[in-house]
Amino acid sequence: MQPRVSAITIAPGARLPMKSVQVVEAETGKGLVGDRYHGTKHRHVSVQSQAALDVAAGELGRPIGPEGTRRNITIDLGEVPTVPGTRIRIGPVLLEVVRVAAPCRLLDDNLGPGAMTALRRRAGTIFRVLEGGTISVGDPVDLEVAAPAAD
Repeated sequence: MQPRVSAITIAPGARLPMKSVQVVEAETGKGLVGDRYHGTKHRHVSVQSQAALDVAAGELGRPIGPEGTRRNITIDLGEVPTVPGTRIRIGPVLLEVVRVAAPCRLLDDNLGPGAMTALRRRAGTIFRVLEGGTISVGDPVDLEVAAPAAD
């Protein structure tokens, strides 16, 4: 089965609550329109796996909703790549891995004690937007996009 987008969340500013949306515009070189990181140099989009959230929730002993981690895109199946330079495609949008998303201290505040530890190595990946477009809940996700050939 092909992975799909199961949730999209954005926040207009730091520490503001995440808002669940059905559709978001990814702007080339800038990120998700309406999100707090839009326009930053490299931190355009964060992507996490529902499977990783489920494992972390088991360790934490309570459910973790997609908005609880403060990540933007949640995919229903598969593992999100973590190697810098790796590319994925979500619907028409091409993303490139920048780095692993480290869990922040806010997780323990938002989800309860132990959340930061449960989400270590499961907090998703930070991407930059190489080709923009519209991302919608239900869009297919290609986790194995080949990089362009070197000249």
